[in-house]
Amino acid sequence: MKKFLALLLAALLVFSCVSALAEGEKIVLKIYAQYADDDTKIPYDYAVEKLAEAYPNVELELIVQAQDDGATLLSLAAGGQLPDIYQTGSGIFATLRQSNQMMVLNDVAERTGFAAKVYDTCKEFLYSDDGNIYAFPYAGHEYVLLYVNKALFEQYNLEIPTTFDELKACAEVFNANGIVPMALFAQEGWNAAAVYDIVATRYNAGGIKALDNGTASITDEAYVKAAEVVADLAQAGVFQTGATSTNYDQASEMFLSGKAAMFVNGQWYIPDAEKALGENAIWIPYPSYSEEAFEASKTAFCGSGSVSGYAVNPDSPNAELAAEVAAFISEKYCEAKIVLRSSPLVALDVGMTNDELPVMMQDLVATIPTMTSTTAFTWGLTNPTFTEAIGTWSQALISGEYSAQEVIDEIAAVME
Repeated sequence: MKKFLALLLAALLVFSCVSALAEGEKIVLKIYAQYADDDTKIPYDYAVEKLAEAYPNVELELIVQAQDDGATLLSLAAGGQLPDIYQTGSGIFATLRQSNQMMVLNDVAERTGFAAKVYDTCKEFLYSDDGNIYAFPYAGHEYVLLYVNKALFEQYNLEIPTTFDELKACAEVFNANGIVPMALFAQEGWNAAAVYDIVATRYNAGGIKALDNGTASITDEAYVKAAEVVADLAQAGVFQTGATSTNYDQASEMFLSGKAAMFVNGQWYIPDAEKALGENAIWIPYPSYSEEAFEASKTAFCGSGSVSGYAVNPDSPNAELAAEVAAFISEKYCEAKIVLRSSPLVALDVGMTNDELPVMMQDLVATIPTMTSTTAFTWGLTNPTFTEAIGTWSQALISGEYSAQEVIDEIAAVME
């Protein structure tokens, strides 16, 4: 009985503290979040606006997430300086969990009703491999798309490429006319890895996901061939000079301003592409090594969902409140993505729809049921050693400074 009363008093104390924080003096919570473009700024600003209504005494102090594949976040963690709330993916969960720097959010997810709103198809993004919840997801299944400015292809009388050879032939024409064939922001390892994944899935539909989970090896013929193709594309000038030192803003500007014919990014970029280029912006199936292979592999896509979202620092002096706020923000992100970003690919059922989807999004939604396989973004990989290796050495391939065999050998050595 005494133990029960002690637990009850402890629960009441937590509840009263949270209530006091939410209703009393102003509480400032530090949050580490993406805030780089419309797809990240609009949902964040919307969430902050709604937060002010629901939690009038809570203020968020934004720390803009560095586009460095989690390096800054891990540095903050190593220095004991994690903010109250931080955005992260499963690629670095293992490190943060091992150091006990991720709050277990199971009770909060149930108490706030968050868990009940997660779509059945996205439940796998809520629970980590040990059955616990460490982050509140807002993104559903997402995909790597190859964007094309078809007006540039028409201007130079070029057909949309379906093979790697056709892609190189188009690159030759574009380069001769001062047009970047395919703009990359390969300064970010994930973007470079996405290019390698696109090519690898033409030979093995499992792509980098199969390498991550150990069902394939980097020394398998399919992955060696994929490395050779990426290196060959780099030598043929398919990617811009200095692609691995180009950031997102620079690469995006190339595509949106008509200075680049193609662009590799996620489906979240659809509204921006259509806003700038109108009907000239389309996405296309990834090219392959032959016409037959192109047709056979059209339904194998790169990307997909992952265990990721907003996590909470358990050492935060306001951890319980921060957890509630993290759940709230993630839900509002879903609302903003549907209503303000025309993207129905979210993790939660928030009771909202958008009947005016961009044409490219309509095409993607219609294509999803036909997909036969998906892979993963690097932030959805589970092996941190492989995650770092595939990003770094994909950059090396794209730079043109390393041979395919050198890259394969380096990744193989790291994985051993």
